[in-house]
Amino acid sequence: MNRRTFINSTAITAAGVGMAGLMPAHATEKTPDPSDILNVALVGCRNMGFGILEHHLSNPGVKCVALCDIDDSVLNNRAAEVQKRFNQTPRLYKDFRKLLEQKDIDSVIVGTPDHWHCFILVSALQAGKHVYVEKPMANTIAECNIIVNASKYYGDRIVQIGQQQRSGFIFQKAMELIKGGQIGKLRKINIWANFEYGAGSRIEPDEPVPAGVDFDMWLGPAPKRSFNKSRFHGNWRHFWDYGGGLVSDWGVHLLDIGLWAKDVQGPPPKVLVYGGNTFHEPRARETFDTMSVVYPYSDFVINYNVTGGVEKGPWDMPYGLEFIGDYATMILNRNKLMVYPEWDNGSKKPKTAEYSFTEGKESHNEHVKNFISCIKDGNKPACPPETGRAAALHVHFANIAARTGEPVLLWDDAKNLFTNSEAANKLIMPVYREPWTLPKF
Repeated sequence: MNRRTFINSTAITAAGVGMAGLMPAHATEKTPDPSDILNVALVGCRNMGFGILEHHLSNPGVKCVALCDIDDSVLNNRAAEVQKRFNQTPRLYKDFRKLLEQKDIDSVIVGTPDHWHCFILVSALQAGKHVYVEKPMANTIAECNIIVNASKYYGDRIVQIGQQQRSGFIFQKAMELIKGGQIGKLRKINIWANFEYGAGSRIEPDEPVPAGVDFDMWLGPAPKRSFNKSRFHGNWRHFWDYGGGLVSDWGVHLLDIGLWAKDVQGPPPKVLVYGGNTFHEPRARETFDTMSVVYPYSDFVINYNVTGGVEKGPWDMPYGLEFIGDYATMILNRNKLMVYPEWDNGSKKPKTAEYSFTEGKESHNEHVKNFISCIKDGNKPACPPETGRAAALHVHFANIAARTGEPVLLWDDAKNLFTNSEAANKLIMPVYREPWTLPKF
């Protein structure tokens, strides 16, 4: 069995050679056979994308064979780091289309700004690659739908959305407790995200494109415009052409857990929204620094509140979730999980047991391990596109409502449109700048 046949196979089980590359280094002295090697490539090397690559390379049997970035300084620095830390020499590209022609690539990590996710992901699937894409899975409703459809069409390829909390102990334990009845009937979910960066970056004048940067490729399908560092590295998410602001950046993580508690796998039928810019000074942004969003369901409600420019929040946590049930209130974030029981006056005792865990950690590595194992055994990943779509559409609906000034939006998922706002419907599908075209799926 050659390497390509091995990687693409969905029939190999953990009992065979398929899991050899996932075993901890200390558990075996055997070096992975060439047929066991997973060759990965990264598109978008600056920040989270490179972090996800590092987690891939922490697993035996994974090799970085290609890097792609539109910024020479980022690309060269990351290549040097891969060489120094992992003794690997990937091929370098500034155009992801050339990277996808490299035949030995098995899997692609997409770590670009959000407006590139859909096009690169679909292109990678068409080129026969598995894909790990950062969240949110796409920048518009239509692109989310395209990714779901494309992943179904190319059903032998694994697509993992980077909502890594699905692979984390705290969040898995919370689901176990909630669905096991620990807090009684779940009635309300309060979610908040308060971060300094959510206020936006300081306003800067336009300037020439930095040396070594292919800014036209960075823009890609987004509208043509002049260069401004307030819209570039690290700051792009505050502009609608590239991202969805703080409400989107953290919303897909936090709302995803709220949806998981009720096994919601689709968009909300209704959303009620306030969005505004209330920070005390002008900043470089189009997105909103302050938002209050309500998602009413038939037997529970989700409240999501965002405040950029501050770092304090309920329960002394800048971000988190509060699950309110008949028996207890549960609070959690990536660091801790606490259950606070209600008091039963009749029996003179708590209605349920307390629970406390305060040693939480990030779960990117576990999410990457899950992705790698699914490539090798063909199982469904922890966060497939359908799950990523549900979380992404919740935040897209909120942003669209705020952008159009609609306090309430109603959605018909069968027809894929808002039933009470033509202005909102105009924001469902992006307009790609030529020569780029929206994938057809």
